Amino acid sequence: MRAIESQVKRRRLLTASLFYIGAILIAIVMFLPFYWSVMTSFKPDEDMFSMPIKWFPTDITLEHYHKAFTTVPFGLYFWNSFFLAFTGVLLNLFFGSLSGYAFAKLKFKGNKGLFRVLLAAMMVPGIVTMIPSVYVLRHIPLMGGNDWFGSGGMGLMNSFWGIILPGASGTFAVFFMRQFFLTLPSDMMEMARIEGCSEFKIFWRIYLPLTKPALATLSIFTFQAGWNSFLWPMIVLNDPNKATIQMGLQAFSFNFQTDYGPMMAGALVAILPILVLFLVLQRYFIQGIAFSGIKG
Repeated sequence: MRAIESQVKRRRLLTASLFYIGAILIAIVMFLPFYWSVMTSFKPDEDMFSMPIKWFPTDITLEHYHKAFTTVPFGLYFWNSFFLAFTGVLLNLFFGSLSGYAFAKLKFKGNKGLFRVLLAAMMVPGIVTMIPSVYVLRHIPLMGGNDWFGSGGMGLMNSFWGIILPGASGTFAVFFMRQFFLTLPSDMMEMARIEGCSEFKIFWRIYLPLTKPALATLSIFTFQAGWNSFLWPMIVLNDPNKATIQMGLQAFSFNFQTDYGPMMAGALVAILPILVLFLVLQRYFIQGIAFSGIKG
């Protein structure tokens, strides 16, 4: 009996060891590109593509970081990206949670049908709706020099509102918050109604404070999407002073050549806000992933 137990323990130990060894190897392979980017941002130009590869640079320089901030107005681009991403987070948290609460807790005609339409909209690639979105932004009445019929001007093109409004309430935000609201009991809502609370007050005072994990998780997803957005701002914004940090990185690739040092330095600076946001909200992020999506 003891021999069988000992054999089972050895098998479990071997299985666990193989699992952790495989996980460590995969983690190293996944980490190597990021490590190479960090090292490249500190390497002199002559050491970037030296053979054999120098994984630990002998000479460290901050020239690439200096060049990244002097070649283009990186500080301005950083602020533009932060403003767009932060505004997108606020609007998605409010409208996404408001719509999610309605789908999860309110009984109205067409609830399930509208939610199925929402799910279908999530399956449509953004590239498909890009041209219609540009047409709508261009022809919004009384905006950007347009008349009552949406003609004569540029509408919301080349403005921050052209970036903010189309993503003010994303389908994923509504779906994500609805799934979380389904996990909350409805008894509190019934008691509040008996006490005479309005529907919005029930949402704002009772249910919304309970969704901090989901709001933190949605904040990370929304901020990351807005911060890393490149194609849509590239289409909407034509003013160089309104460019985002992702558009600014394009300045280091020209004439079929790429200046890898400043580009890597700029890319590392660009990911800092996302890393900081994740570190600050990681506790809520894990809770949000654990609780969302339990009920359908």
